[in-house]
Amino acid sequence: MQPNIYAGLVLAICITSNTVFAQDLDARPTWYLQIAQGEESSHAAVLGTTLPWKNGAWSLGSGQVRGHWDIWLGGWSNKDLNNHRFTTPALGIGPSLRWRGAQGTSPWFVEAGTGIMATGKRLYNDGQRMGTRFNFASHVGVGMNFGHQRAHELSLRLQHASNAGIQNPNPGINFVQLRYAHAF
Repeated sequence: MQPNIYAGLVLAICITSNTVFAQDLDARPTWYLQIAQGEESSHAAVLGTTLPWKNGAWSLGSGQVRGHWDIWLGGWSNKDLNNHRFTTPALGIGPSLRWRGAQGTSPWFVEAGTGIMATGKRLYNDGQRMGTRFNFASHVGVGMNFGHQRAHELSLRLQHASNAGIQNPNPGINFVQLRYAHAF
């Protein structure tokens, strides 16, 4: 066989395998590690998992939407009113929706979600302590899958956590998050 025939076969296999795996990108559960930088010298590091919804995906424009549960456990580091740093455990769960272009086969996605979280201590921001240890955490993000079978994922997310005015003070806190996930 000539070299260009080999190249053609390799290209055909890659296109076929990428198409097969790309159709199910968001149907696979993942484990992830996420780090975050927030206001007022706040930091967070969490380990989590995403569990796809069983009802499948639906079309939206030129893409496809799929939902999943996001469950995580981690630590949030913050400074109190005396400027002493502390780290508190945090636990969260919530639904997210993810849209992918090209009828769901694009490696790129956008995501939005919300959820509830509980922290061991109340967080501080803007010189105020949050009124509750239970807060809501909403996010928007963009990311992409890559690597063998597109099993690796990187995303950049913006998250806002607050108690939604349930109890004052409610200064809220914003984070920029970087997430690495791997499908299993």
